[in-house]
Amino acid sequence: MLWLLIAGIGAMFLAHTAPFPFLLETYAPSRSIWHMPRDEKAPTIYLTFVDGPNPEATPGLLDVLQETGARATFFLIDTHLTDATAPIVRRMFEDGHAVALHSDSRALMTKAPQDLAELLTRNADRIEQLSGRRPCQLFRPHAGWRSGAMYAGLQQIDHKLVGWSWGLWDWNWYRPRQAGALARRLARSASAGDIIVMHDGHHVNPRADRRYAVEATRQLVPELKGRGFEFAPLCDPTAP
Repeated sequence: MLWLLIAGIGAMFLAHTAPFPFLLETYAPSRSIWHMPRDEKAPTIYLTFVDGPNPEATPGLLDVLQETGARATFFLIDTHLTDATAPIVRRMFEDGHAVALHSDSRALMTKAPQDLAELLTRNADRIEQLSGRRPCQLFRPHAGWRSGAMYAGLQQIDHKLVGWSWGLWDWNWYRPRQAGALARRLARSASAGDIIVMHDGHHVNPRADRRYAVEATRQLVPELKGRGFEFAPLCDPTAP
């Protein structure tokens, strides 16, 4: 009986934290995106960046994306949105990138659906006020922590939860993140339709050192382009 209890607790934990579709997604498959449709004629990779905007790192990252001709999706934290970072967000839109919602707390998974819906709507309103453009109807929860209540709240405002493809993240098991090693690992594992996640910011420190992400992107994009991949945002940034 003990092993059944342990297995049950483990399954419940994974349902809320697994960095891949798990139990919750079997009940709301249309409410989440963990992989994009595969197009063999135009194999596409989806770069995503979280925890910005970061005035120290994000402008350099935008430069790299412009130089390499890649478009991406930026998931922004509301507390990092200020008059000082507003020009960075405006540039994201101007450069053809998608902008979406992120969070800096696991506590959002405990919010009542209506409360979450209202919070995310306010966050989207602030992005629109600061940049003149409204973000996509996409949300990535902090560290992937999600719940049934979260899915219910997203349904109220017609948003989808966005995860990422298995292994395609910049978490390095408590070891320092090194740009070259990260770029090689991601390039080795990526395939058409995959969603990659890297951090251009930090959920607590709005000016975190993220030079590794900038340099990893500089190395990764040409490598994947050389293998025939294209890059696209997760939604159409020109849509109203």
